[in-house]
Amino acid sequence: MADDPQQKTDLLWPWVAVSALSRAAFGAAMAWRGVPAAAGCDLPFASANDVVLELAGLRLRAFGDRAARATPTLVVAPFALHDATIADFAPGHSLVAALRAGGTACVHLVEWRSATAEMRYFDIDSYLAELNVVVDELGGRVNLAGLCQGGWLSLVYAARFPAKIARLALAGAPVDLEAAESSLTLSVRNAPRGVYESLVSMGGGRAMGGAMLRFWSGAAQLDAMGHEALQLDAPDAALAARFRDWYDRTIDLPGAYYLQAVDWLFRRNRLAKGDFPALGRTVDLACVDMPVYILAGDADQTCVLPQVLATRDLVGSADVTIDVAPSDHLGLFMGRHSVAERWPRIGAWLAGKPVRRRKPPAKKPRTMS
Repeated sequence: MADDPQQKTDLLWPWVAVSALSRAAFGAAMAWRGVPAAAGCDLPFASANDVVLELAGLRLRAFGDRAARATPTLVVAPFALHDATIADFAPGHSLVAALRAGGTACVHLVEWRSATAEMRYFDIDSYLAELNVVVDELGGRVNLAGLCQGGWLSLVYAARFPAKIARLALAGAPVDLEAAESSLTLSVRNAPRGVYESLVSMGGGRAMGGAMLRFWSGAAQLDAMGHEALQLDAPDAALAARFRDWYDRTIDLPGAYYLQAVDWLFRRNRLAKGDFPALGRTVDLACVDMPVYILAGDADQTCVLPQVLATRDLVGSADVTIDVAPSDHLGLFMGRHSVAERWPRIGAWLAGKPVRRRKPPAKKPRTMS
């Protein structure tokens, strides 16, 4: 696989745009004002689905047999620069379809709405609260599968409400940002003071996806990026065009959420350090005692392996499955080989009966008398 960290990182993570801002005049960035709003809700999902719940910050979509008698499976899409169709991109590139093929009869998907001006004050708690409404809507106990940024949010939710989660799958989810360096963490650390706040201010209280995409996207690399992300053996014009459409279809983030994520996760590493606030409590990852499945990519430059695999040692569960795929970041979710080989396995795992086994408490060192 090509090894271009900037190319991989730029695709999903809007705060990486700050690395470009640190190399360019702020005056040029002022041209971001007045960027059109993001696209509407009529998204080109590959599989038939129904919108079964609409909240201020999300839509809940159901794929498959909603009458199936099983613990519901809830996929939490990334909440970054691009929309939730990454989870159901195209035939042969749909992790939703692969989960169902693996034995998960009905899959629900959280589709985050692009932030409007009225949503600019939505913060992490706002989205955790809406996620809690969704879980209650589905019966109060679910299997949770979090993708990328949806992964750390799912982990926070599972630590805050462990009794509501039967099984937890995390794919390409950054958790311990100090476990290893990545182009993403370098960008955050080296950004000029106040640049994130200025970015949000220029968006009228939001981090504007279309503006950031225009600022640092290069069209020349897009086809190569799509070819690698989709794990194609030969060029496919139709899939390449679909990938370009997906790439250009950005969403906007509320400024409050964006700034909290940058500060709490990427600057201060609060989740890994046990100092992450969530709905009135500081979450303890030791409370995550349900079975956990961690999917990582060995060529992921956005969420490098140590940042993802550190979750194993932070959670309280003694039942943790580690699966490292030969994939970059996007390939974990839409790559042909990852979807065919990894996600049916995860679907079968999610459909299994959960048995909670906590890690034994750490032994205290002996002292010499």
